[in-house]
Amino acid sequence: MLRRQSRERREYIYKKSHESQERAIFERKQRIKDALASGKQLPTELRNDARTIGKDLVLDEAQKDPWTGADDEYAKVGTYDPKVVVTTSRDPSSRLLLFSKEMRLVFPNAIRLNRGNTVMKDLVQTCLSQGVTDLVLVHEHRGVPDAMIISHLPHGPTLSMTLHNVTLRHDVSTSNSTVSEQYPHIIMDGFTTRLGQRVASILKALFPVPKEDAKRVMTFANDRDFISFRHHVFAKTSHKDVQLAEVGPRFEAKPYEIRQGTIDQTEGDVEWLLRPYMRTSKKRNQL
Repeated sequence: MLRRQSRERREYIYKKSHESQERAIFERKQRIKDALASGKQLPTELRNDARTIGKDLVLDEAQKDPWTGADDEYAKVGTYDPKVVVTTSRDPSSRLLLFSKEMRLVFPNAIRLNRGNTVMKDLVQTCLSQGVTDLVLVHEHRGVPDAMIISHLPHGPTLSMTLHNVTLRHDVSTSNSTVSEQYPHIIMDGFTTRLGQRVASILKALFPVPKEDAKRVMTFANDRDFISFRHHVFAKTSHKDVQLAEVGPRFEAKPYEIRQGTIDQTEGDVEWLLRPYMRTSKKRNQL
């Protein structure tokens, strides 16, 4: 089991490194092509590459972006039902426990696990042995849920987000006593950049393919890098009228890190990291 996991991990790392090399070559070709089309002088770092245009940097119109928008880990999403485990940080408060129970109802086929004194490495190994596809970990600060970590198994990636304005299901005025467990429809709005599509693929992998007659909707709407999550059910009252009711919970999430590898691999490469105090372009939206 361990030998197979290490072999799969080596193959995954090799594919990612090969993909990054192809992406770097493609970007150099596009920069040279744009410079030649505009008639401007080539940058110094691209002059050596321009001399080998006829050899390994052939500028043809058939070249396509090697980035496909989906990681190899999510290539088979939709062919199987994900198995999600929701757990908390150690010594959780009653409000965090209630929030984790409601998040278990959000993800179909999810299991809520009491953390106890289990270390993260043992928790990940247990999930791997049981065929778990995603591990969701929620954190708190003084009884208020403030962070969520989504780790895709067995090789990653791991998405970390901060939570804001968390409202539990029983605090939503239109909530009912029971929650539908249908496979929901997923609405992704505002994820236009490459990073946004990456985050959207991580979130969509938590949900199975819904049925056509499902009356349950999960919405992830991006606005200025804040992802608003809403949970609704609907019913058709006539041929053109639909009655919509919010179930809850609701919250706003802001991604701040994507790390390659699982949550227990602290030495994994950082794929993306939010640095608000180091970059002056605060008005530029990442997602």
